[in-house]
Amino acid sequence: MPSFSRKYMNQAIQQILTQKLLAMADDELILAHRNSEWIGHAPILEEDIALANIAQDELGHANIWYELHQPLTDDEPDELAFFRDAPDFRNVQLVELPCGDWAFTMLRQYLFDAYELLLLDQLQHSRYQPLAEACAKIRNEEIYHLRHTSSWIKRLGLGTAESHQRTQAALDELWPYAQQLFVPLPGESILIDEKIVPNLARLHESWLERVRPFLTAAQLTIPHNQIPPTKNRSDHTTHLSTLLTDMQKVARLNREAVW
Repeated sequence: MPSFSRKYMNQAIQQILTQKLLAMADDELILAHRNSEWIGHAPILEEDIALANIAQDELGHANIWYELHQPLTDDEPDELAFFRDAPDFRNVQLVELPCGDWAFTMLRQYLFDAYELLLLDQLQHSRYQPLAEACAKIRNEEIYHLRHTSSWIKRLGLGTAESHQRTQAALDELWPYAQQLFVPLPGESILIDEKIVPNLARLHESWLERVRPFLTAAQLTIPHNQIPPTKNRSDHTTHLSTLLTDMQKVARLNREAVW
């Protein structure tokens, strides 16, 4: 099937695509910031370095999606990251929740990594060539992320009684939040019809086929609740405002500063 260029986009497609790219970028940015909060606090030095690298990767991925968003809107990545308020962000609530303990952070990252790698596998075949090309830069890093977090979930789930209990508690809390990743944006069916993005319902099935047996093998019980806290990416917890106050503070001290 021939590629789909911006030149031939109608206004409806361009509008939904900009929202999709913004949502993808915001997910990565907020998750990167949450992971960065562990720097200097991880349980061992090697993990301090590993999670810092993962956070840096996620930040780089966010920048790639913001840069794809820019030609469609003229919005600069730094403006989007540092000068929007919480109601203007389009990330899922999963990524804005406080870090919690190590099991919570690793379980959240694992659920997101499993989703993202499947998404990238599909987006490599997007008819929108800039999107397909960007995935090639990101996918190899996500393979490492998933491998790393998978090893930790197995280690925690099959470890001590306390590590198992903490990981199960994290799963009970995070499972409904993770389901929001598979809620399409209003009008996203246009992008699916044009083969620009995959069908999230089918992606959800693939995700469940991957994570359910893995979590079960780690002796974790899959929660029955699969209803996301919201289906609207404009709805946020109070945690996002607190996070943004911290993340945006320096940039807002002098909007004209050059970094």
